Amino acid sequence: MLWEARFWPLIADGSVTVTFRRWKRAQAVDGHRYRTPGGIIEVDQVSFVDPQAISKRDARAAGYESPAALVADLRGDASLPVTRVAFHLVDEPDPRRTLAESEDLSDEDVADIDRRLARLDTSSSSGPWTRATLDTIAAHPGVRAGDLATSLGRERAPFKLDVRKLKNLGLTISLTKGYELSPRGLAYLHRKSA
Repeated sequence: MLWEARFWPLIADGSVTVTFRRWKRAQAVDGHRYRTPGGIIEVDQVSFVDPQAISKRDARAAGYESPAALVADLRGDASLPVTRVAFHLVDEPDPRRTLAESEDLSDEDVADIDRRLARLDTSSSSGPWTRATLDTIAAHPGVRAGDLATSLGRERAPFKLDVRKLKNLGLTISLTKGYELSPRGLAYLHRKSA
């Protein structure tokens, strides 16, 4: 689930525990965990609601002053149903962050990363992209995704999805603007250039 930056600290401190979305079908599942910039959340309940029935309590739990402000901020086609997602913050480290911080790579770790990157390159309809993307992020930390994508001759949305795949391997870190290589990503590139 995507969140505006203003919600990140409210999720992190537990102030926001509900979100409302216009979805054709629910995009969250009871009991599943999702990564957000505010931390990992676990979904407690997913339900469809009438927007006019959203309570003041739910509006405040979603980070809004009133139900009217919440409904006015809903994105998407107004004909789509409104989904209420109740969740709680999970008090444990993000496994991707833990992986990203591990910079002591064994030969087996490097070989595993090589295999995973090769698989990503092979399955891409646009050809190999992983090494060029890692090198570009290393050379331009904190640069907007759109600018990085343009420098690689790629469209922004598919580029961002690909960088998320690198993040899942612990090689990159998302910043407020752009990305940087994680300690693991830097260690991997160092080993590959040695």
